[in-house]
Amino acid sequence: MVAPVISGAGVGLRRELIPALKTCVPATIDFFEIAPENWIDLGGPLGRDLRVFTERYPFVCHGLSLSIGSPAPLNEELLRKVRQFLEQHGINLYTEHLSYCSDEGYLYDLLPIPFTEEAVKYVAGRVRRVQDILERRIALENASYYVQAPITEMSEADFIRFVLVEANCDLHLDVNNVYVNSINHAYDPLEFIRAMPSERIVYMHMAGHYNEAENLIIDTHGTNIIDPVWSLLEDTYRIHGIAPTLLERDFNIPPLHELMHEVERIALIQARHINASHG
Repeated sequence: MVAPVISGAGVGLRRELIPALKTCVPATIDFFEIAPENWIDLGGPLGRDLRVFTERYPFVCHGLSLSIGSPAPLNEELLRKVRQFLEQHGINLYTEHLSYCSDEGYLYDLLPIPFTEEAVKYVAGRVRRVQDILERRIALENASYYVQAPITEMSEADFIRFVLVEANCDLHLDVNNVYVNSINHAYDPLEFIRAMPSERIVYMHMAGHYNEAENLIIDTHGTNIIDPVWSLLEDTYRIHGIAPTLLERDFNIPPLHELMHEVERIALIQARHINASHG
């Protein structure tokens, strides 16, 4: 099966949304995203529902538990299941977080990898092994984090760039994570965006967050996107061009017709930048 190419604006296929989507998929939705761990080996009505959608619409898989920066061995059994799942559903793009969530067991949070040359080589080697097993190029997402790793030899932006080059993989750019980290760690989000390599950006995320304190934001994916993050998306398109962009909403999921307001806003921003480039 030839995997369809994703483009435009997308939304996560959450189980809460399936009844409404089975009735009608809004024309603004160009593609869907799923976490493969939530669907692998799932049969029954939900498994059949997923098959109906993957046969009709482009999909991307965004992993949750690969734990690419972990000191523990890669879960190669999971990766082989992921490869089979991608092939079964005709999905080409698989992305994961540039962080880790396991050591002797899985953790509830994504933890930051030390920004060091040693970590660059370690992570890149693991990414190359992942790409060999999956038989495809993957993309890594810049992750939100709340505590700086104890050892830092370079900036977050430099660390990401060096990993992408060393591993020869692509970038899944989460615009909200850039904003969250810029507040939590006091850096210029636009400078960070400019530092990302345009040629490796294949996919983007937009999401809402929670303001815990004046200088602490929690990346919840449970609220509406705020204006500074929308502005940062505009700047990102202006600097790097348009990439497929998905609305991430994992908690407090509103009815589909309400959720579509933000998907439509992504599509409108994309259309405006396309028209501006043609003008």
